[in-house]
Amino acid sequence: MFRATRNRAAAAAFTVTIASSIGFSASAADAIPAFEKATAGSTKTVDHSVWNAMLQKHVVKGPDGLNRIAFGNIKKSDHAGLKAYIAKLEATDVAALDKPEQFAFWVNLYNAKTVDVVADKYPVKSIKDISLGGGLKTLITGGPWQSKIMKVGGQSLSLDDVENGVLRAIHKDNRVHYAVNCASVGCPNLANEAYTGAKLNEMLEKGARDFVNSPRGVTFDGTKIKASSIYDWFSLDFGGSEKTVIEHMRKYASPELKAKLETASGIASYDYDWVLADAKS
Repeated sequence: MFRATRNRAAAAAFTVTIASSIGFSASAADAIPAFEKATAGSTKTVDHSVWNAMLQKHVVKGPDGLNRIAFGNIKKSDHAGLKAYIAKLEATDVAALDKPEQFAFWVNLYNAKTVDVVADKYPVKSIKDISLGGGLKTLITGGPWQSKIMKVGGQSLSLDDVENGVLRAIHKDNRVHYAVNCASVGCPNLANEAYTGAKLNEMLEKGARDFVNSPRGVTFDGTKIKASSIYDWFSLDFGGSEKTVIEHMRKYASPELKAKLETASGIASYDYDWVLADAKS
């Protein structure tokens, strides 16, 4: 399998550089000032019905609990509609929205654009095989995350900008890591419905529970935890230590998993599967 496993002893000196080059960052993110403003009490909403319909049509839940995406079908029948939806999002006055509606907006834009990028290049084995430019970091590790492929409020943005400069830096909710999707098997599920401000907390909580309790999130080797690399790349978002990461896991764990986490002796390794989460048509 196309799998990226981090050995901390061998790669500690390169963690921040490599992580940020694939769209992830182990360090605190700098906010993009243009998107810090929100309108408290605003009742304005964004229409995500087109994206919602596509998700319900093309996201396929497997017996292993993984939501796979029918990229081939999207490319054949719904790609133009997806691009039109993204263009509509790009024209949105984000500052006129309240914080929850903004959070939902950015998650949907990130996920829709990711699907669009994959559909443009489909068939591919991994999103890391798609390079749209973005400098030396992209040349090292591949992937589309550094390329400026969107424009909101007149500002050019990359997927990395949306995740790190807006969602992480401004909204500061570690559950974002269960909401944004990189189209890979190792990633938390792409939800089969669009995020909305009204359902934001409910959907974030579900995403966290689903991932923590899946083998992609947490498994065991004896008493040692084998965890998703998300908890390594973004350790600071989960408190910055093994202890705080495990505490976060326990919060969302099933009773059986929680009991194992309570006696765990630490995190032995981190793992991530970059194979495309493709539901082949």
